[in-house]
Amino acid sequence: MHWLLLVAAILAVIAVPQWWVKRTLNRYDKDRPDLAGTGGELVTHLIKQLELNQVTLLGDAQGDHYNPIEKQVCLTESICNRKSLTAVVVAAHEVGHAIQDHQNYRPLLLRTRIARFCSGLEQASSYLLIAIPLVMLLTRTPHSGLFMLIMVIVSVAASVGLNLITLPVEFDASFNRALPLLEKGGYLSESDLPAARKILTACALTYVAASLISLLNAWRWLRLARR
Repeated sequence: MHWLLLVAAILAVIAVPQWWVKRTLNRYDKDRPDLAGTGGELVTHLIKQLELNQVTLLGDAQGDHYNPIEKQVCLTESICNRKSLTAVVVAAHEVGHAIQDHQNYRPLLLRTRIARFCSGLEQASSYLLIAIPLVMLLTRTPHSGLFMLIMVIVSVAASVGLNLITLPVEFDASFNRALPLLEKGGYLSESDLPAARKILTACALTYVAASLISLLNAWRWLRLARR
């Protein structure tokens, strides 16, 4: 019974932030003809105004994010082409990441390095999942399985590190970069700023569930390793 309560509590902690983020973004995703432009137009304007000369806009991406490798602000079509409060604020948040990159913001640089490491480790692990059972079958030694377990633990630890460093990077992009741009630039009215802060909080909390899941996975694998 206690385990069921623990599992329910963990699921609630993971699900509630996701629900709130989705609800907030949908709430303010209504067409606003009174706004000066679309999310994509704001990005284009800010790139020029802030002289982010290496940065380009991709307006038909699968998800809203900033790609520090390609130097691209990547927006979905709904964010890029619509005049809504959500579209404008999300676009400003992604430009916030571009500013971080332009200013060599160390947590973003670290996140990029860890992400590359995780990607390479994931590819290596996929090959090992196929190779190690064959090696164990041929050599009949358990060391290969132990090596695989170590690889998995390293991969999970890297994932935890990636998600934990992502949270301060996201909050910095929202409140130290995007919000001052929106306030000082006069892109939103005073009455829209409270809603903009909620949307920026939602942008920053997008990765909370992933962080909690990675911590849960780390705990599970560490328990297995101790056995």
